Amino acid sequence: MASLRSGSKSTSSSLSDDAVLRKVYNLSLYHILTPTSLKHLVREWFKEDTPSFDYAGFVVGEKEETAVILMKEAGVFAGKPFVDAIFKELDCLVEWHVEEGEYIEPIKTIATVTGKVRHLLLGERVALNCITRASGIATMARRLAKIASRRGWSGEVAGTRKTTPGFRLVEKYALLVGGVSTHRHDLSSMIMLKDNHIWTAGSITQAVKDARVVGGFSTKIEVECRSVQEATEAAQAGSEIVMLDNFSPEAAEQAAKELKSQFPSLIIEISGGITEENLANYCVDNVDVISVGKLTQGYKTIDLSFKIRKAGKDPSNPQVQ
Repeated sequence: MASLRSGSKSTSSSLSDDAVLRKVYNLSLYHILTPTSLKHLVREWFKEDTPSFDYAGFVVGEKEETAVILMKEAGVFAGKPFVDAIFKELDCLVEWHVEEGEYIEPIKTIATVTGKVRHLLLGERVALNCITRASGIATMARRLAKIASRRGWSGEVAGTRKTTPGFRLVEKYALLVGGVSTHRHDLSSMIMLKDNHIWTAGSITQAVKDARVVGGFSTKIEVECRSVQEATEAAQAGSEIVMLDNFSPEAAEQAAKELKSQFPSLIIEISGGITEENLANYCVDNVDVISVGKLTQGYKTIDLSFKIRKAGKDPSNPQVQ
């Protein structure tokens, strides 16, 4: 994906869908996930799902069985590292039949999992909860990435910090699988000064000055702005990024043009009220980032299922007629 400061419409023809997604296939995104973080997450998920006795596990025992994970709805698959970590904790073996970030047409067996049957069933719902959501985010992110690509726009579509408590690592990872940017990961990743910070500090200039004292040279500062005047003050105070909040496409385009003429290296983000339906209207010259809260708040989950493989049993679980 293009650098942050390349946000303009290309004068050449639109990139192909595959071009904007190439990093998904050429890089092993799971390398950004640390084993300790995965292990901690998985153990917390298990503690939540089985806080005391596994009553149903008593029924099935420890005979070795094989289960299949089925993708029953079209979409982008995401979440492989989390499934691996879940079943590793249970001493089960996962064999994958699809690639992370691959667009899947249903119904497809995406993985087989082998192990003690009560362990398989302990991991079933935890794994499905993870990948149905991760795949939902990646699928929506892929659609938005394609919209920006087809416009020939070279900036970055990004998620936001509007994530599910306790599930942020999965959601941010899924954004990358889908082909968009994560934005800042948390409050410690970048200093973003919003209206409440500015109102309390007294002014944009004072807020940026105070933030620089603790953030130093290594941490970027972004300021939420509601006008060109506010954005100009933020840039003059030393902010590297300005967010134009809740601007119409026309107002955003004009504001970005004016600001870039004064501050060519300023990173300009657009946010507020942006949806899949109107995203293309914001993919304009001089805009570097478009952040979309719905990527982690309004996504649709993808239907997947987990079934023990048995002769004479249909794992697709067809509807009873």
